Amino acid sequence: RDFAAEVAATLAFSAVRNGDKVGLLLFTDQPELYLPPRKGRRHILRIIRELVAFSPVHAGTDIRAALAFLNRVLHRRTIVFLHTDFLHSFAASPEAQGAGADLTREIGLTNARHDLVCLHLHDPRESRLPNAGLLTIEDAETGELLEADTSRETVRRAYSEVNAARLAELDRTLTQAGVDTLRLSTREPFAHTLQRFFETRRGRRRG
Repeated sequence: RDFAAEVAATLAFSAVRNGDKVGLLLFTDQPELYLPPRKGRRHILRIIRELVAFSPVHAGTDIRAALAFLNRVLHRRTIVFLHTDFLHSFAASPEAQGAGADLTREIGLTNARHDLVCLHLHDPRESRLPNAGLLTIEDAETGELLEADTSRETVRRAYSEVNAARLAELDRTLTQAGVDTLRLSTREPFAHTLQRFFETRRGRRRG
């Protein structure tokens, strides 16, 4: 969450320097806080405060509902930065796969109406388990507990394979949707990565 807030704050201050309006939508399984795009120092400070201190009422994640909400309330073409880990939407369960198809359609619709940029916030621990013996893992959204014996090589390999397949499916889906996507690692500085991404994006559009 701190990493997401830092990335979002960086983008917000950059927009202010360019004289652009900035808004914010915070969501769980439904939109929870919406600040319409505005200019001004007080507005930006409010956005930063909410990014850091906001306490959600609900749990879960529904990116599709958040994008649908934005498509209803934003009447002018806008650059929309979606900050997410995509963990729930492209998981391996049949329910998540069905939700992923709905999300893909909403992503395409949002990108057609606006200019959608997906910022995939990725923790490397999502891709590889350490050899740390018996671990109790809690689902941050549902509270479900799972015990995993990470000392077993087969468990670590299966975990890595599932997550590699998830990332590959995510990349394939977003590429097919024509959405600009940047994966940011929580273990690496992001400022130069963001700068290179937008320089490449501007150059591609000029060309």
